[in-house]
Amino acid sequence: MDIVGFMMCLENEGYSASLERFKVYAVVPAAKNDPIDYLRIIDESGEDYLYPADWFETIILGTRIESRLVEAISA
Repeated sequence: MDIVGFMMCLENEGYSASLERFKVYAVVPAAKNDPIDYLRIIDESGEDYLYPADWFETIILGTRIESRLVEAISA
């Protein structure tokens, strides 16, 4: 699974079982027909699903932290 970045969830209206507010989630590349204003987020199910982009804020992680998160998600 290719991870292209990490974002913090700021909103989860109607998806409280799938997303936790203020938790960091991995983002994977968009599929060909995905709406432009949505992101593919690896949610609490461990699978990627589309969520509105404005529910998330990009966060910048250090290389070491990002590498460890990618390892943990890929395991």
